[in-house]
Amino acid sequence: MKKIFIFCIVFLFTSFLVADEKKGFLTSKWCAQNGMFSDCRLESFVCGGEDCFKDWNFQDGIKEELVLFVHNEGKYYDVKLDGIQRYKLDSAINRNEVSLIGRIDGDKIYANDFKAPPPPKKSFFKGCL
Repeated sequence: MKKIFIFCIVFLFTSFLVADEKKGFLTSKWCAQNGMFSDCRLESFVCGGEDCFKDWNFQDGIKEELVLFVHNEGKYYDVKLDGIQRYKLDSAINRNEVSLIGRIDGDKIYANDFKAPPPPKKSFFKGCL
């Protein structure tokens, strides 16, 4: 009986430690709302939307809202960084098949790790044409 009780306690404890994982397209909230994935403007990562750089000053704070658009669900999750430094996500921004690992709470992902696909390989003809 003791062994079953200890096993149940250990199982419950480890089940809370297992992190959730979502895979999708990492982009800004403005681009996800407007359906601009492949041609998302980089200014939306700094000041929040299209042509916002015209009114944005360097003294203004950065209004960055990252989201992960999950294709098979058709919705996006707000990304809250919980253990990842922001600069490490630069390699994953505007990329598909990005996996965020962490805790999911409603429409928010509290990410503590990520996996990004490797960058695309250069083509021979890309510079020639």
